[in-house]
Amino acid sequence: MNQKTLDGAIVVVTGATSGIGRATAEALAGKGAHVVIVSRDASRCAELAEHIARTGGVATFFAADLSNQREVRAAAEFICARFPRVDVLVNNAGAIFEKRLVSADGFEMTWALNHLSYFLLTHLLLDALKAAPAARIINVSSDAHFAVRHIPFDDLNFERRPYRAFGAYSLSKLANVMFTYALVRRLEGTRVTANALHPGAVATNFGRNLGGLLGWAFRTLVARFALTPQQGAQTSIYLATTPEVARQSGLYFDRCRPKRSSPLSYDRDAQERLWAISAAQTGLAI
Repeated sequence: MNQKTLDGAIVVVTGATSGIGRATAEALAGKGAHVVIVSRDASRCAELAEHIARTGGVATFFAADLSNQREVRAAAEFICARFPRVDVLVNNAGAIFEKRLVSADGFEMTWALNHLSYFLLTHLLLDALKAAPAARIINVSSDAHFAVRHIPFDDLNFERRPYRAFGAYSLSKLANVMFTYALVRRLEGTRVTANALHPGAVATNFGRNLGGLLGWAFRTLVARFALTPQQGAQTSIYLATTPEVARQSGLYFDRCRPKRSSPLSYDRDAQERLWAISAAQTGLAI
């Protein structure tokens, strides 16, 4: 893979049909990557793939609801059957839900989509990533993770405490960072790197489903002061393409620069507990 142009690179982007995911997919296709789009809506996947083709790029898509582990596994099987390797995996799919919902596998929906999909898809694609000359895993998190002061390991499903949309979202974003750090330890000795990032407050459809004060904030304050999707995608694009970060791993980036994540995110015992719980919840013997 030529890192400056991505010519010949196989790049998987989840949640790629809108917002920063779409901006990321379009930019990486423009740099010569064969982009594999993984998103829920088949018609929107097809539209994006066709748009990329019209602009001179190459894209393949697989429609999957990534909150459903059966569909995550189907997406990974599709990718591994068609490509000998994966050069870049951008775990970007995510949402915030006003009310507590439960996934097809019985997990709180924010946790299932925002964290468990990252954990499961990454592991199912690890052999393909290790087959690349130098692969990169990019986990889109958020500075919202700084809001978490305690990890409720005994009630990750919000079954015994009041559900709060932002609380569930912040917890899932902390999990993205902690998963990244724990993964890097397990990638030692390989040619695969992993980093997490904060994309910034981005004016997209994200959070527009919310009501109440939180919904008002997304529709007004965030929209007024937020970055464009193209601006919000810059750190993901930077981590996917820049030679300078080819050997950097286990970092948290904001505006294309590494910075410290929350103090809690560096708790190695908590990282390992999260890892064990996530493995059990996804049925992985790791």
